[in-house]
Amino acid sequence: MQTPIYFSHEIRQLEQKALEAGVADLMERAGLAAAKLARELLAGKTSVLLISGPGNNGGDALVAARHLKAWWFKVTVVFTGEAAKLPVDAANAMQAWQEAGGELLDAIPADGKWDMVIDGLFGIGLARELSGRYLELVREINRMNLPVLALDVPSGLDADAGQTFRAAVRASHTLTFIALKPGLLTAYGPDYCGEIHLDTLGIDPAALIQPTGWLLEKSQVAAALKPRPRNSHKGMLGSVGILGGSSSMCGAALLAGRAALKLGAGRVYTALLADVAPAVDMGQPELMLCSPEKLFQIDHLSCLAVGPGLGQSPQAVQLLRQALETELPLVLDADALNLLSIHDDLQELTKSRKGGTILTPHSAEAARLLSSTTHDIQQERVHSATLIAQRLNSLVVLKGAGSICATPKGEWFINPTGNPGMSSAGMGDVLSGMIAALIAQRLTPQSALLLAVYLHGAAADDWVEQGIGPIGLTATEVADAARMLLNRWVYGR
Repeated sequence: MQTPIYFSHEIRQLEQKALEAGVADLMERAGLAAAKLARELLAGKTSVLLISGPGNNGGDALVAARHLKAWWFKVTVVFTGEAAKLPVDAANAMQAWQEAGGELLDAIPADGKWDMVIDGLFGIGLARELSGRYLELVREINRMNLPVLALDVPSGLDADAGQTFRAAVRASHTLTFIALKPGLLTAYGPDYCGEIHLDTLGIDPAALIQPTGWLLEKSQVAAALKPRPRNSHKGMLGSVGILGGSSSMCGAALLAGRAALKLGAGRVYTALLADVAPAVDMGQPELMLCSPEKLFQIDHLSCLAVGPGLGQSPQAVQLLRQALETELPLVLDADALNLLSIHDDLQELTKSRKGGTILTPHSAEAARLLSSTTHDIQQERVHSATLIAQRLNSLVVLKGAGSICATPKGEWFINPTGNPGMSSAGMGDVLSGMIAALIAQRLTPQSALLLAVYLHGAAADDWVEQGIGPIGLTATEVADAARMLLNRWVYGR
């Protein structure tokens, strides 16, 4: 079963639908879940500092405080709001805390010593920059250098966009309620959330509101994989064409071609635009190097990847146009995307294609495609990815922390794999080759995209788990690890 993701306004709708269905104790459920997780994380330690904010997130924290106190933990509660302005449920939680003998402080004691901080300052309702007392409180929590359990979302983090409202609590764990939110998983979200825990509070969100976004998970992306028959041959495994490699950028096309080979394509043809192009790839002589003209004469290609090192010359424009006019599935990356952004006729060709089209922009390339800015793209990553997909009738992966995969139908997926080691040259070229190889092996373009994006990040994670990277991790190493993982997933080794 896929894990759905909802925006904040959808979470509010889910809360209302749950209330209408007779679920009236969501705050009590959330607070108990928080207390149980805190007890587990404390692992025998006893002292907790709990920050309760001016809204329902603060109410969740007060319920958690009451349970922890009943379990004999030493709980210090700092309340930052005005009791008279609390929402009804939060006011009831405060009354229950005080009736249990709990105290409320208005500032963090200067001489206090704690084993953990529970952040219940602000939840998904925050929609303004932090300032004054609240800004300083967030900074003070971060200066403590203690484990932090954030409730629903780290205070100061935009639950939809993954951006900070000037500052945000850096949590070691985040317990989010009802459903995942995109801002926890993309942009800066992973840097601030730490390990994410989900408690649905007994609600089935997908039964109440049909989701359009989901978390990519191994069980989903690997479902189409199966062992090869013993009686297989290279013709059964598809032929990939790579088009790119202009002068001084041949390496990009070669990386894409090598990745396609390592992900199992039967044959890979790499067409280089450079005037002085190598006749053979000495590092991977299995690659068949040819001219762009020769590439388009091959009648058994299964997929084309266009863009790695392509350049923006008149020849590049003509070759991209020629690729768009074929009915082959296309993977467009790098300069192919830049050319699309400045040539309206190429965009029209893309929209009207019958073969599957996959676009793989990073934020700057996405900004060019939408005539926007990198800043604006990062502020609305999910919206940006879905907008490109719909405008160009293509599948899209907006790369970056928490890559967003989007379809023309408005569906989207967030990838949880990957690490900072992927911030190096050639990673996108390898991803393009991986996608093309999976399409050549008869996965649908969407299945190939989702599997490749997840596998790409998982391969980088595998290296880091072995102590290699993230610093200095290379695209070639990621391609090697992707091959190993793919075989492990297919054959169970």
